[in-house]
Amino acid sequence: MKEKLLEKYVIVADNVSGGVEIKKKETELVPIYELKLPSIEPGTLAVLGKVKELLIARIPLKTTELLDVSAIQQIKEKFYSHGLEIIKKQLPTLPAKNQQLLVGLLIHEMLGLGKIEMLLADGQLEEIVINSSTDHIWVYHKKYGWLKTNIVIPSESDILNYAASIGRKVGRQITTLSPLLDAHLPTGDRINATLFPISTRGNTLTIRKFRRKPWTITDLIENKTVSPEVTALLWLTIQYEMNMIISGGTASGKTSFLNVLMSFIQPNNRIISIEQTREIQLPSFLHWVPLTTREPNPEGKGEVSMLDLLVNSLRMRPDRIIVGEIRRSAEAEVLFEAMHTGHSVYATLHADTAEQTYKRMINPPIDLPESMLEALHLISVCFRDRRKGIRRVLQIAELIPGEEGKGLKINTLFRWKPVKDEIIKQTESYRVADELRLHTGMNDKEISSDIQEKIKVLKWLVENKVDTVDGVGMVVSEYYTNKEELLKIVEKKLKPEKIIPVKVLKG
Repeated sequence: MKEKLLEKYVIVADNVSGGVEIKKKETELVPIYELKLPSIEPGTLAVLGKVKELLIARIPLKTTELLDVSAIQQIKEKFYSHGLEIIKKQLPTLPAKNQQLLVGLLIHEMLGLGKIEMLLADGQLEEIVINSSTDHIWVYHKKYGWLKTNIVIPSESDILNYAASIGRKVGRQITTLSPLLDAHLPTGDRINATLFPISTRGNTLTIRKFRRKPWTITDLIENKTVSPEVTALLWLTIQYEMNMIISGGTASGKTSFLNVLMSFIQPNNRIISIEQTREIQLPSFLHWVPLTTREPNPEGKGEVSMLDLLVNSLRMRPDRIIVGEIRRSAEAEVLFEAMHTGHSVYATLHADTAEQTYKRMINPPIDLPESMLEALHLISVCFRDRRKGIRRVLQIAELIPGEEGKGLKINTLFRWKPVKDEIIKQTESYRVADELRLHTGMNDKEISSDIQEKIKVLKWLVENKVDTVDGVGMVVSEYYTNKEELLKIVEKKLKPEKIIPVKVLKG
């Protein structure tokens, strides 16, 4: 067998349709991702150059427009209508389908990243990597892992132009003197670029794709990332403003899980989120102010750091503070100081287990005094099984006093068991249960009953496929404002349209 077709499907971006075939070849060590685009005659390509000039003359572009996602969509629509008009005049005999294809290709070239736009449109890809102009583009596929594509960027200058174009849109420069770039596209896709000779084989570009449809708790329960029982407990702790760190390895789903859980915040709470790259997406009706950092300009001025934003956020009267990732001691100190002064705080941290999370926080470079960690209630750990291609919540743990009051120790409440692929309860809660009894006045039976109510609501969300951020958010808000009515709907197994507009359900 010289070649085996593993999968084939179609992707569409700006009216450009491309076929994808994933093949296993005897001559290749990894599967091949083949992108097949319609061929264009040389004569038609020559005409496209003239169309491009006419479009640039007709539609001047401003940098501010390129930074706004909604404005970019409007620009694309304007380019499309004007481009189609020009092409119809230049190539009147060309079939309408081919005319639309040419306009789409022009939009990719003039407003985007050429053929890479087709890869960005493939919802099955998580990462797109250009290593140099002498190597094929590589992609990370959700199902097959790393794949080598049949696409090669013609020259090093083309890679540099892509990186420079992205940099200009966010007010950054990438040059021989500043050969590193960290930025993001208006769509939220994260970009990293390096230039030769820092990357010795050639210029590189790494794109981590931002999920176009954000994850919701419905998705995570449905794909077994987390169980309704665990989610109900976390919902209860968020409802009563307990602090939480979500840890895990690279690409384990920390930020996605954080984002999903934040939909459980009451609609009358003021939320401040702080990130380096905007990834958090909360229900549109929440009282939420998203803040992002800014890199310094080429003269070293204008930087706004995580620490700057964190200190500033405390002056904005937040009820909840969400931090993209804790990296440094100063950030952690301010964050934990916020916990101690009564703010409800949620953040992510790189660590593989609850024990490692605790050790990372009390050792350099974060190096927090152990006494400060007393304000942290829960650690949720996310895990990625690379062999099976799945993500799971590995641990839910609480911090409790050590023996004879010496320090703190980890009490694991739930843990994922890979053999059964289930999240199993390990021990009863000590601290979280005590905090709930203290701050809510509920006894253990009432706490258990509350959790069971939440489990019913979560299962109803899954059964009815309420999987949009605003849809889940509306149900949660209904729970807080009109719980009895919501529970009646859940008990009677009524449809979500009873409380959620159809347009919100569809996204």
